[in-house]
Amino acid sequence: MNFYGRKLPGPGRIAGYGWLVSELGMRVPMPRRLAFVSDHHKRQSEPEWEIFRAPQWPGESVFDHLVFAIKNEGIDLRILHEVTRVADPSEISQALAGATGVFARRVWFFWEWLTDEQLDVPDLGKVKYEPALDPSAYFVIDPGERSARHKVINNLPGTPAFCPLVQRSLKIRQLIERELPAQAIEVTEKAPQHIVSRAAAFLLLDDSRASFAIEQEKPGPQRAARWARAIGEAGRCQLSQSEFERLQQIVLQDARFVKMGIRKEGGFVGGHSRDGKVPEPVHISARHEDLSDLLEGIALYETRALKGGVDPMVVAAALSFGFVYIHPFEDGNGRIHRYLLHHVLARGGFNPAGLVFPISVVVYRRIEEYSDILKSVSGPMMEFIEWKPTAQGNVDVLSETAVLYRFFDCTEHAEFVADCVRETVEQDLPAEIDYIARYDRFKSAIDEMLEMPARTVDLLRGFLEQGNGKLSKRALHKEFSALTEEEVTLIEETYAEAWDLD
Repeated sequence: MNFYGRKLPGPGRIAGYGWLVSELGMRVPMPRRLAFVSDHHKRQSEPEWEIFRAPQWPGESVFDHLVFAIKNEGIDLRILHEVTRVADPSEISQALAGATGVFARRVWFFWEWLTDEQLDVPDLGKVKYEPALDPSAYFVIDPGERSARHKVINNLPGTPAFCPLVQRSLKIRQLIERELPAQAIEVTEKAPQHIVSRAAAFLLLDDSRASFAIEQEKPGPQRAARWARAIGEAGRCQLSQSEFERLQQIVLQDARFVKMGIRKEGGFVGGHSRDGKVPEPVHISARHEDLSDLLEGIALYETRALKGGVDPMVVAAALSFGFVYIHPFEDGNGRIHRYLLHHVLARGGFNPAGLVFPISVVVYRRIEEYSDILKSVSGPMMEFIEWKPTAQGNVDVLSETAVLYRFFDCTEHAEFVADCVRETVEQDLPAEIDYIARYDRFKSAIDEMLEMPARTVDLLRGFLEQGNGKLSKRALHKEFSALTEEEVTLIEETYAEAWDLD
């Protein structure tokens, strides 16, 4: 037998979030792993199933399965939000009467946090405060706000307007323990400041070019440099709708064919049928009616999460990927999405002053993995968005979809961002500094040997790099035909010494 396309692991019953989605007929993506109570006395984990023993069956009510889900499956804000829309509040209130257990209190807290409406339940008396999110399982703010009504500490990193959750996975913990900011500072402090400054400028421009390359664009040097300057200022301005619109204006200098500003109509990523009339989306953007609230939620998330001590790599992932899923503009979303990575790292004091990590360069090298990360959330969303094509070749979203963009599991995104930062700090940054230092040694030696313009020295280095330390016959007969055999030998020896060639 199958359950929503998944083969059941044996005889038994679906529990928790799966039961809630099925029994309440909710249209919302399922968790990646579902809870299953086996008819047998076995307890095990599988990729798609968390299998519980028969005595662990929670009961037959919505409240029973809410408690079971929060206790055993963690927090899925999308499903919890949809439960509040279709379940009977009076039944939840009755079940909560006299309940003081931590998981019952979490059900109560999340219900009122998501709806901004109180259930018919009196405030709790003298009971020990418990966190809304388990800090050993999720990245949370500290200390959080105490809700005297529920005796729950609101340590969520965001607000009901926008709150992706990131699990405290082993991979993220290990990457944080590498103390990447300290590594970056150590690398830069070992090199002369003039070399670090030049490396920073080159890396900044490389990042700009890579960001365009991800969009399959080849910008002219002025356009790439203009966006590089914008990235260099990342972190200086507080996020807001007007700030997002300012960034779009920097991205799109020629706005003759684009409707600038926040969308006033639908949006999607994809193509059109051959006649150009019917949209063929692979991702549908948030409804334009929800954009202002969602963007305000992003801005609030940044402030709350960073002030609450959430690691900047985690915050950067949540903000940047949340933004690109929302897709608030007709064009320019991708580059602003990657700008937000730089912005949050800078706001969080993560990277050395004056230095921008060229994360887009790493993303471009890992473009297939990046694409898979985007699809991990975007793909499942498509099944739950009702839409129709418009006469203008756009999409008109017919269903309520804001919950899909407000809440999602951002763990894989944070793992990816943190690993891109690691690759930047441990490979790209030291490699660029090392390259400039070696180039300077090479150029200094050439300057002592020959009177040669800097541009010609760079051309010489390029030929030597192509020839693995040897000048080609073409170079010797054309660009550098004036060199003597002795000079050629000295130049090649100088290059080999500078780049440690055997």
